[in-house]
Amino acid sequence: MAGGGDALRALLRAANALLQQRRYHAALAVLKGFRNGAVYGAKIRAPHALVMTFLFKSGSLREKLKSIAQATYTHSRNLAYFVFTYKGLMALQSQLQGKKIPFHSFFAACIGGWLVFGENNAINSQIIMYLLSRILFGLSRLAVEKGYVPQPKQDPFPLVAALIWGTVLWLFEYHRQTLQPSLQSSMTYLYDDSNVWHDISDFLIYNKRTDSK
Repeated sequence: MAGGGDALRALLRAANALLQQRRYHAALAVLKGFRNGAVYGAKIRAPHALVMTFLFKSGSLREKLKSIAQATYTHSRNLAYFVFTYKGLMALQSQLQGKKIPFHSFFAACIGGWLVFGENNAINSQIIMYLLSRILFGLSRLAVEKGYVPQPKQDPFPLVAALIWGTVLWLFEYHRQTLQPSLQSSMTYLYDDSNVWHDISDFLIYNKRTDSK
């Protein structure tokens, strides 16, 4: 028993010594990036999938739990693969050119995005739309910082909010099929289901009446 404990402590000391070696830093950073991608993907997707599944999806408890597990696994796996690919290509380019330049980041992320997120499915679509909105905000701020666009005299956020809400509700009312399915479900619940009721039960307590009255 004691021998097993000594062996484990020796193994831990060897692992810690390896982690301190600067010459292995780039490779180890790629591996930790894979780990962090997997953990972060699971943390982000699991609660989102849980809420959306139980709010908007029908089916048995087993089917719902399977859907949540599948979505969480897919998000976690894809993010882990992407971080691994990105950091690996960044390290390779830096090694080949002897220094890090801005194009390395763009190129590595493009390759990772193509390989990992190139499949058009529900999870990848949600991630891409999430990133797209942040990119548009980021590029707008960068354009102001660099002087390409003059600094607004007033906060433009109220106008942006008005245009975005106006556009999305117009699409929902007249071109619903163009919107992402989970957004359609959310808006159907908010704007369509609130038009229908039969009595106090499905007016205040339930969204839809399940009996055959």
